[in-house]
Amino acid sequence: MNSSADNLRGALLMSVCMAGYGINDAMMKLASADVGFFQALLVRGLFATTMLALIAWRRGALMVSVPRGDRTVLAWRIAGEVGGTYCFLQALFNMPIANATAILQSMPLAVTLAGALFLREPVGWRRYSAILVGFAGVLIIVRPGSEGFNAYSLWALAAVCFIVLRDIMTRRLTASIPSAFVALLTAFFITLMGAVFAPTQEWRPIGGYEIALLGGAACFLITGYTSSVAAMRVGDIGFVSPFRYTILIWAIFSGIVVFGHWPDRWTLIGAAIVVVTGIYTFYRERRLAGR
Repeated sequence: MNSSADNLRGALLMSVCMAGYGINDAMMKLASADVGFFQALLVRGLFATTMLALIAWRRGALMVSVPRGDRTVLAWRIAGEVGGTYCFLQALFNMPIANATAILQSMPLAVTLAGALFLREPVGWRRYSAILVGFAGVLIIVRPGSEGFNAYSLWALAAVCFIVLRDIMTRRLTASIPSAFVALLTAFFITLMGAVFAPTQEWRPIGGYEIALLGGAACFLITGYTSSVAAMRVGDIGFVSPFRYTILIWAIFSGIVVFGHWPDRWTLIGAAIVVVTGIYTFYRERRLAGR
């Protein structure tokens, strides 16, 4: 059991992590008004890959020999990360940021369900009930069949599926592979996707404003990555993990202030249900782990 000071430090780091991811999302959405989708991925990726390469170099993780047993797992993890990035940004560029972010917060529930189905991890009726209620919250946000339905919500749901694949494969990676190397490899392939598909779209001129947005997005993305790793190493996971939902504060704030998107009542209700059930799932997992 960690001290209260460690828990508070871990909670602060997780909050910083979510702020980094949230500001990255807002800056990418701003850039999408003047820069093509794959063009934005490519430029941000060049910044992010360079910074991650420097981090990996300083940690001695720039060149790593991947064990044969980990190669397929690592490939699937990268596929999950690349697919999740593509699908989430498709949603982010075409719907209110608060809605896309709220849907993505069902990811811990989906990971718990996938762990039970594919890794045979024990999940009791309480957590199954929380998962069902949480997914009901997602349906409230998406509202299929209603006048306010945005088809790009399905891209956000697809992103959740890819991120579940990423997290399941991450659990199967051995500890011999440094996390900095995994992040660098992932950033490289996301950048490569942008480079391959950028010629399929009109290349728009990039000025100082767009460069600042995409470079800033890369910086905040790296801030999110490094803070998340540090947060998981400080404090109790059951105490620290719920602070990942603070990203909704950033999403709602930037949606209102930057984009003029006020989340409606049903989005807020659905988001609240997802958050409460997610926190309950963290609590139950932590309690069972302590037995």
